[in-house]
Amino acid sequence: MLAIPTQDYRRSDYRVPPRPVAGLDALVNRFIGTYQRRGRVLETIKRDADAIVALEQGWKDMSDAVLQRRLLEFRAQIRRGGREAEKLIYPALAAIREAADRKLGLRPFPVQLMGALALHRAYLAEMATGEGKTLTAGLAAILAGWTKHPCHIITVNDYLVQRDAEWLEPLYHFCGVRVGFVVASSNPDERAKNYGCDVTYVTSKELLADFLRDRLHLGKLQNPTRRLIRRMIAPDWQSQGGMVLRGLHTAIVDEADSVLIDEAVTPLIIASPHENQILREAARIAQQMIGNLEPETDYHSNSRYKEIEMTNVGLQKLVQQASHLPGMWRGHDRRLDLVIQALVAREFFHRDQQYIIEDDKIVIVDEFTGRPMPQRSWREGMHQAVEAKENLPISDPTETIARLSFQRFFRCFYKLSGMTGTAREAATELWQVYGLPTITIPPNKPCIRQQLPDRFFLEEEDKWQAIISEIEKVHLTGRPILVGTRSVLASERLGQWLIQRGLEPKILNATRLKEEAELIAMAGERGRIVIATNMAGRGTDIKLGRGTGELGGLHVIATERHESGRVDRQLFGRAARQGDPGSAQAFISAEDELPRKFAGKSILKVVEETWRRGVKGKVTIAEKAIRLAQRRAERLAFKQRKEVLRSDLWMDEALSFTGGDTI
Repeated sequence: MLAIPTQDYRRSDYRVPPRPVAGLDALVNRFIGTYQRRGRVLETIKRDADAIVALEQGWKDMSDAVLQRRLLEFRAQIRRGGREAEKLIYPALAAIREAADRKLGLRPFPVQLMGALALHRAYLAEMATGEGKTLTAGLAAILAGWTKHPCHIITVNDYLVQRDAEWLEPLYHFCGVRVGFVVASSNPDERAKNYGCDVTYVTSKELLADFLRDRLHLGKLQNPTRRLIRRMIAPDWQSQGGMVLRGLHTAIVDEADSVLIDEAVTPLIIASPHENQILREAARIAQQMIGNLEPETDYHSNSRYKEIEMTNVGLQKLVQQASHLPGMWRGHDRRLDLVIQALVAREFFHRDQQYIIEDDKIVIVDEFTGRPMPQRSWREGMHQAVEAKENLPISDPTETIARLSFQRFFRCFYKLSGMTGTAREAATELWQVYGLPTITIPPNKPCIRQQLPDRFFLEEEDKWQAIISEIEKVHLTGRPILVGTRSVLASERLGQWLIQRGLEPKILNATRLKEEAELIAMAGERGRIVIATNMAGRGTDIKLGRGTGELGGLHVIATERHESGRVDRQLFGRAARQGDPGSAQAFISAEDELPRKFAGKSILKVVEETWRRGVKGKVTIAEKAIRLAQRRAERLAFKQRKEVLRSDLWMDEALSFTGGDTI
């Protein structure tokens, strides 16, 4: 009997995702997750890290040659696996720690060893911003790379992918681990070469897209047994040609809450354009038809759910306009769909917020990271509707050829772990969806950040004036300032206002990414002012310049609250890293997007009345309104993610009769 070639089998190998538990099973599973996060787990990991630290003297006295020889011995022994391999983890990490000190000039702190152990044991480690998560992931990745199973370190953008891989390469090389990275510009040959390394740095979008493309390449031969039969029938046939991955096994996810929670709402879709002149022309006509439609009179908009409801007056206007249009516009349903889509583009998709324009093309901006996504497009004609609104050349629509949710994809790994600075709020969801127990690693030094109380304003204009005054006041002290905004438009406007006041801010947003490394490197210098769109997941350290610690350290200003409290914490966490001084404060108005969309008109009216009358306790009322709006936004996002899970389950059930893979 012929055996399936191991290499070919592993190239398409993955764990079949288990079905999400429901009902009473889900309740029991929730208790199991709570047990997995119990305090005793952290105590055990701390004790183990202390044991590793206790071994350091024995490794310090070794020459580089002897140290490297011992590391390669560990590699060979851990590659064989089994209980004996697990017993070697302590001395192996102690040796890797010594190697990191010699090759990178950094000796991992005990808390970083705790984080590495947590990753090795398939936990999600919550580590405060600035605690060295990049090196922590590298320690765990070396252990995973030694097993020769595919190990992917997944982070949030191409900049960090390349930076982290190149920075840690001397350590990986010394430990006998090959490291590579894959970015959007990588060609197929480069992808295959870098995925062939022991450890590969890559974004979630690139990895999932390559996984889907490999499956499209295999077609009906995704099952290795079928490929074996094909080779028996046609010996010259090669199954691996055109594939880039070598299977899924271990994933270490950096900024895990951003990747596994925030970005998990939207599935990744591989699509091919197909010419549709009728749709392109329809998008133009729909944009013309809505030109004389007035909000509240002809239609009502719901900003929370991005929905449009036409009034009878508006419907009558459409009937009148359609009388001289081609036949497709005289049918009520199709006409209404196209008009509502054009109205959604006008009301809810705004330039320099949801998208930017580059070379006469719409480029979507990631809501959570503030980064452009040039290879992404909105589906079902929405992209064309936005292009028509901006009077740009209208692109051809796309046809879906492969689709998979991130939630389902990350459950395909045999071993999943991650790190983030903000996981507590999502601990239950991370366990129930991904089976990831969360533990909080203590900081290396106590955080002394001064969290100043939020400042609230009724009108947005007053808020911006207060922000400018605060920047001017803090700037006079010489302290560096980081200002976080939610949109490109807001960052550019604030920059212009500050320039008019004689200040020299530096701006980091979706249109200025080439300056990112330089801006972040100098953001902690004396007198520096940096305005940045959403800092979530940037993974960059802002180090204080000489003498700025004595002045009070970095001061962070949030120009509004985000729909997720975790993103607010990520921004504030840029200040006061590793025991440095620093402070943070949020400025909020009743006209901000969060309260306007989620607080409700009645609640905002109460807030307005209490402020106008100067009622005692008005600040508390405003704070509660903002917290309520944030909770509502988080609940809505959670419901959307549950819908994605339900969609995955429905596809399983609908396609199960085929007898093949349904991923």
